[in-house]
Formats: sequence, C-alpha cells, structure tokens
Amino acid sequence: MRDFTRRDALALGVSAAALAATGAKAQTSNVKAANVPTPDLKIESGATLRMLRPVRFVKPDEDVFRANAERFKEKTGVDVKVDFVGWEDINQQTAVTANSGAGPDLIIGFGDAPHIYQDKLIELTDVAEYLDKKYGGWMRMAQRYGKKHDGKGWIGLPFGSSGGPLVFRKSMIKAVGYDTVPEDHDKLADLFEKLKKSQKPVGFALGNAVGDGNGFANWLMWSHNAALLDEEGKVSINSKETIAALTYLKKIYPNFIDGTASWGDVSNNRAYSAGDISLTSNGVSLYFSMKNDTALQAIAEDTDHQLMPKGLATTAPMAGLTLNAMVFKHSKFPNASRAFLMFMLEKEQYEPWLNANNGYWAQPLAAYADAAVWNGDPKVKLFKDTMNSGFWNGYKGPITAASGAVNADYVMVQMCAAVATGAATPEQAAREAERRAQRYFRR
Repeated sequence: MRDFTRRDALALGVSAAALAATGAKAQTSNVKAANVPTPDLKIESGATLRMLRPVRFVKPDEDVFRANAERFKEKTGVDVKVDFVGWEDINQQTAVTANSGAGPDLIIGFGDAPHIYQDKLIELTDVAEYLDKKYGGWMRMAQRYGKKHDGKGWIGLPFGSSGGPLVFRKSMIKAVGYDTVPEDHDKLADLFEKLKKSQKPVGFALGNAVGDGNGFANWLMWSHNAALLDEEGKVSINSKETIAALTYLKKIYPNFIDGTASWGDVSNNRAYSAGDISLTSNGVSLYFSMKNDTALQAIAEDTDHQLMPKGLATTAPMAGLTLNAMVFKHSKFPNASRAFLMFMLEKEQYEPWLNANNGYWAQPLAAYADAAVWNGDPKVKLFKDTMNSGFWNGYKGPITAASGAVNADYVMVQMCAAVATGAATPEQAAREAERRAQRYFRR
C-alpha cells in the first residue's frame, strides 16, 4: 500500500510525454493553481484499473489521455487499461456495468450518467472539493452534473464539455443577405429558406445522435421557453411552448437537406465538409478536420462559429455534451480510482490534454480558462465558456435518474423527428413525449 500525496501529483507532470504523443511543442502555462492540501488517498496494494470512455473525435484526445495514464502507472505502479468505445455504445455499456455490478472500475460517461446510477457509485466529494479550491472553482454546468441534485456531495467529476454552436459558411449566408446568423426565430427561418433556394440548405440531426440530435432538440425547445421539466421536477413537455416549438420546426424543416431524420453524430460533419450544406451545429472538431486537410482548407477559411440563436431565451440556449467520470462501488480499488481521476485533472496532465484537443472539450474548472488553447485561433475562443451555460439536460428541473433516462431514450429527439417527418402533429408528438417521460418519473 502507498499514499498518493500532493508531492506525487506535482512530480507527475507529463507535459513532455503528452506533447510527444501529438508532436506538438511545449507551451508556457498561464494556469494558476492554489497551494491547498491534497486528499491523502492510500492506493490499495496490487491495484489495477480498467476504464471506459467515449472514443475521441480529435485524435490527440486519445494520444494524450493514454500518455497521461501511462505516467500514472510509472509513478504509482497502478496499471490503467483505457478502452475507448463508440458514443452510441457508452450509455449501454454504462448501464450493463451498473446493473451487473461487474466490469470497469471507472467510466467517463456523458453528463447525467452518474445521476442515473447514483446508488451504484462511490462519492468523489473529497477530490472534487480539493480541485475546486486549487483551480478556481467548478464552472456552472460542472457543478450541475457533478453534484447530487440536492447539492450535498459529488458523484461525478466532469472532465470537459463539447459545445455545439452554429457552424456556417460565411460566404453563403452573405450571398443571401446576412452578415451573421440572426437571433430571432422569424429571421432565422427566412435565412434558412433563402439558403435552400440558393441550393445550399441547412442540416441538423434528428436521428438518435448523442450529441447533435439531443443538442438540436434541446435548442428548439429552450429557444421557445419550453422544457422537459418545470423547476419542481414535474414533466412539463406537453405545453403551449412545446407546441410552438414543434410548429416552428414544421416551418423550417423543408429547408433542411434530405435525410436528417436518420443522421448520427458524424452525418452533419460529412455533409458540411462535402459542401452539401451551408449551416449546421457542431463541435470544433469539424473546423479542425477541414483546417488540417489541404483539400478542405478553403472551406475551413470560409467557416465561422456563432452561439445558437437565442429566440425567446435571454442567453444562448445550449448545453455542452459533458464528459463525466464516475467510480463504481464494485471496484476493488476505489482509492486508486479516485487518485487516478485527481491526477488526470491536475494542471500537469489536464492542461496538455486540453490544449491538444484544440477546443473540442472545454474545461470544467475556472483556472483552465487561461490555457494556451484559448489564445490561439480566434474561431475557437467561442468554445471557452461552454461549461458556464445555465442550461442542462433535464432543464428546468433537477438532474435525476429519470431525467437522465429520458435523455438516453431520445424522447425529445424522437418527438421532434415525428413532427418534422409528418408522422405526428405537434400536439400528438407532445402528448407522446409526455407519456414516455412520465413512465420514467413514476418509477
């Protein structure tokens, strides 16, 4: 048995190893870290760990993450096997792990997963409070997803969030009379119609896409002041605001490119890179994949980002897709698990990983707003404050197992798709979404 101390954490800087994995050069850090006592985690003798996490969209994500895990092994002797799985598979594998009481020690899942399986997890409060004091505090969305809904104790450690703002061709919207994408619903519909007439339609995922499908459905609802839940946690999806949102979707859907009802998380990337659409919503990975491809650099140069239109909301109604780490009670090595997560979020490991992601994942801790990645390409800076959003999956209510299950079951996405494709009227779709949501809240 050995203790994982603050001195160990500071001695484990992996900037060189992590950057070597990406071929990048070391950068001077401006991130400030306070001098606070580290939790005294006694790593279990003979500990080995297995972790699942979503597959990378930006290649250096995986390279640097693996390099950091290897450095943890070099210092502590704890071997960490990290498996990267598909985005559509991570929820299913998390459910199997939680319900079987066997499998990985740790999973980095999405947003509300710790709330779905709260009774299967160990608390991470000591590590969370240490990181909070050391790195300037957890940001709004990180607190929302990391803490229990009563605010007493942490069950998740958010690693970052991928924003999904608008991505658009500047030349194409200018050609139809707009310099920026309007915030107003009516003007936005006018822009979409003009883009379709110019044979450069828009495209938003309406298939069961973890990031893009949920992101668009949430924006549509929130920008009309509609929500799955009210502040008390009661299902409120069947409302006049939802009917208005779905009616608006019927209006704009004819200006979408064909096939969006079956789009997954990579579909809009392909359509935009091919020049088939002029506007979508996506993380920064789309921009960088084009910027780094000589055949697509002209499209990247013509590309810009903008927060999702406010509509009737007072701020951009969007919540980032959040990576959220959890440790299962069935793990034989809970201290090693907590020590590993703490290690990965320390400046020496986390900042190189954040920089290597080129803005795809935005930090959960305020101090990392000073990381070098946010002072480079001006088209990336917009992603920096992703985790300061006041919106979340299950908004406006508390995050619970039920709200997480509704999101995982694509209730909102399928409600929107049914209306867009003509399978249901707005009224019918809202009633069906209410019925499906209520099943989870009655359990």
